[in-house]
Amino acid sequence: MLNIILFGPPGAGKGTQSEKLIHQYGLHHLSTGDLLRSEIAANTPLGLEAKKFMDEGQLVPDSVVIGMIENKLDANPNAAGFIFDGFPRTVAQAIALDELLIKHGHPIAAMVAMEVPHPELVARLINRGLTSGRSDDTEEVINKRIQEYENKTRPVAHHYEGQHKYSPINGIGEIEEVFNRIIEAINNAKSNVTA
Repeated sequence: MLNIILFGPPGAGKGTQSEKLIHQYGLHHLSTGDLLRSEIAANTPLGLEAKKFMDEGQLVPDSVVIGMIENKLDANPNAAGFIFDGFPRTVAQAIALDELLIKHGHPIAAMVAMEVPHPELVARLINRGLTSGRSDDTEEVINKRIQEYENKTRPVAHHYEGQHKYSPINGIGEIEEVFNRIIEAINNAKSNVTA
């Protein structure tokens, strides 16, 4: 089983690249954002609780997110692997995810980190907000989300760097160019796992 974390700040292009990686490797996409949005759309108690945090650009509590991920893993025991998009966002979540995946016998193979400068992120997200209707795609909330990422999420990279699973890539360029950089990083990680 190939488990990959696609990492990067809001607006880095994780969702776009995840779709391409799913087709390339036959992975299941595990986007906590998508899971949370589906709960919100269904007006579940979990969704309503999550929406309060998301609308203010804050992180949803770990207990909510970890429980959803475990349910997704349990529902797909024969998967070729999972691509984690937007998770883990804190070192505590990374440790919990590592423990969960080790329990399932399939640890993370690689964290591929898409690096994009702040001004480009803001421009991309404002542009997305014009068509998405997402309540968190306003400049004020975008800047809060990026700051939250820098303060709480970036340290997750150091966690996986310590495990020799961290692969930074340039997230600027045509979609296909960025995709090829990601494929190279994943193939390098796969060869290290099998070596």
